[in-house]
Amino acid sequence: MDIEFNSIKELYDRLRPALNTKLTELKRNDLDYIKAEDIWNYLRITKWENAKNLLLYQMVDDILNLDNYEIDEFVKNEIRKKVIKPNLDSMEWNDKNEEKQKN
Repeated sequence: MDIEFNSIKELYDRLRPALNTKLTELKRNDLDYIKAEDIWNYLRITKWENAKNLLLYQMVDDILNLDNYEIDEFVKNEIRKKVIKPNLDSMEWNDKNEEKQKN
């Protein structure tokens, strides 16, 4: 029986139970900051993007047998790529703080 998906979201939803199973394993190993989207993105970029005739069971196998260290490093590298800047939009606190220091 061939299963066809009408959208990537439909495929993602179908893989959700496997993703949740992997998340449970990751949480048991204190990697609870890793999300289903991280697993999906990692495999999509590293394994599935250039695959031909990929079958659902192969994707489930990839998810369940994904090395915890590999996904951990991927997530950490993604975090490092993001530029984190301090939020300085509201300067009221600083102005009030300066007034208190003067008094």
